[in-house]
Amino acid sequence: MNKKGKLCLITGATNGIGKATAIELAKEGFHIVFTYRNLEKGESTLEEIKMQSGNTSVEAMYCNLESLDSIKQFTEAFKVKYEKIDVLINNAGIWETKRYVTEDGYEKTFAVNHLAPFLLTNLLIGLLKKAAPSRIINVSSEAHRFTTIDFNDIMCEKSFSSMKAYGQSKLANILFTKELSVQLKDYGVTVNCLHPGVVNTGLFQHFPSLIKNLISGILISPEKGAQTSIYLTTSEEISKVTGQYFSKKKIKASNKESNNMEIAHKLWYLSEKYVRI
Repeated sequence: MNKKGKLCLITGATNGIGKATAIELAKEGFHIVFTYRNLEKGESTLEEIKMQSGNTSVEAMYCNLESLDSIKQFTEAFKVKYEKIDVLINNAGIWETKRYVTEDGYEKTFAVNHLAPFLLTNLLIGLLKKAAPSRIINVSSEAHRFTTIDFNDIMCEKSFSSMKAYGQSKLANILFTKELSVQLKDYGVTVNCLHPGVVNTGLFQHFPSLIKNLISGILISPEKGAQTSIYLTTSEEISKVTGQYFSKKKIKASNKESNNMEIAHKLWYLSEKYVRI
């Protein structure tokens, strides 16, 4: 992909993998737009990306991914400013240890990790089609292997565990990728997802100290964790590849359920109902 002047929209870039990804892509010459929820953090990240990359073509825009209304307002504001998107990276993610409910009444992990990118992508799909060949990249996780989509308790009202909620949301990312790649196969828009590795970010900030100590030895830096996202954004050799799950810049087989298109269809239509589009 010829990077100069290409627009890359990335969520969750105020820290961790997202920030490292944004800095490297800005160095490559992309025009970066990233979302923030906290103004102070957004402004400081904006200056940091510009300073470290040497690229001043960077913009921060407000979007609270916990709120469907905020996502809709953001996409409307974005479409006023921009006519196309060359790369969309759905990077933002959370892992809560307790069950919280968003203002829309949805379990927070599922809402932020799945419903937010589902809605954001669908509302901006026209701009990605205009920029074709363009790319959508969804950050998933190997945690998808530890659970299933529980359609009888998808919001974890009957039974909550942090692993169930997180794993289910990451499995949803892959199912979303698979279904969307089929829908966009004739439009010149590729859709892929990835496991970044077990990265030293704020994802584990609410976990008990014992668990933090246990995983500390396998954590990699955000810069290393960003490598596959960067690869999927810039590599020419995967320009026609779509609907795949990547790890360490290579295609990797995801679990059986993530390849079940009946489940992907069911999740898609349920997600449409939740986000009201």
